[in-house]
Amino acid sequence: MNASSPSPAQNQASTATLYGGVTSRRVTVRDLAAAKQRGEKWSMLTAYDALTAGVFDEAGTPVLLVGDSAGNCHLGYETTVPVTMDQMVMLSAAVVRGTKRAMIVADLPFGSYQESPAQAMHNAARLMKEAGVGAVKLEGGERSARSIELLVEAGVPVMAHIGLTPQSVHALGGYPVQGRGDEAAHQLLRDAKAVQQAGAFAVVLEAVPAELAAQVTEQLAIPTVGIGAGVGTDAQVLVWTDFAGMTAGRVPKFVKQYANLRAVLGEAAREFAEDVRSGAFPAPEHTFH
Repeated sequence: MNASSPSPAQNQASTATLYGGVTSRRVTVRDLAAAKQRGEKWSMLTAYDALTAGVFDEAGTPVLLVGDSAGNCHLGYETTVPVTMDQMVMLSAAVVRGTKRAMIVADLPFGSYQESPAQAMHNAARLMKEAGVGAVKLEGGERSARSIELLVEAGVPVMAHIGLTPQSVHALGGYPVQGRGDEAAHQLLRDAKAVQQAGAFAVVLEAVPAELAAQVTEQLAIPTVGIGAGVGTDAQVLVWTDFAGMTAGRVPKFVKQYANLRAVLGEAAREFAEDVRSGAFPAPEHTFH
């Protein structure tokens, strides 16, 4: 076999689908690139603990994101901004331990990479060495290109995130749709091409008009991951507490709720409380003698 001939492993990566085709190892960036080439769409969900991550891994979800959205979903913060590196390392390590097949991508939280590419490298190394993740994600297009380039040069797979960047919530004044209007659309395209040029293996497009997201997807060689970006992206990601119906109150327009776990858990808690009050629990079969 000469140097240019694909290995059996490379052939497997280029022909097997993401759903069921990778069984003895983790999904890799090469698998995602091959899926883009054959037009296979894939899903990504957030996860913040071993138990939930294990459920999604067993369901075949090829990529799990340990998002700084944990700040809103699990830690009680109003935004993602307060989330720390120590928290991200702890949560990411739990997700890695709870899974066998999915690629685990971890967010670099606010303040962990904006200062310099060297700071980004230091904290990305923490997530890979201490938590064992397979890739990191950071926000920003052209402004983050140098950090992405340094990380990739050092062997760190990077997923970029452009469009609506939640860590910039205070600068943006909320969570508005991004890329509307010619100038904003051109900037988003420049951001997308900048992160690809810097070496990112994929890019998240958040809260972007569907037509623009489809245009970006067509122009990029790397996979695009949409969240509120229409059906034209290569993949879709949702926050798991949103898609499973755990989030209280209003959810974003782009969320489809696939279950109503908040109602199920609430009813179970009420039933348990009633059984305790009535003496029905613990019953003889739940009791030692």
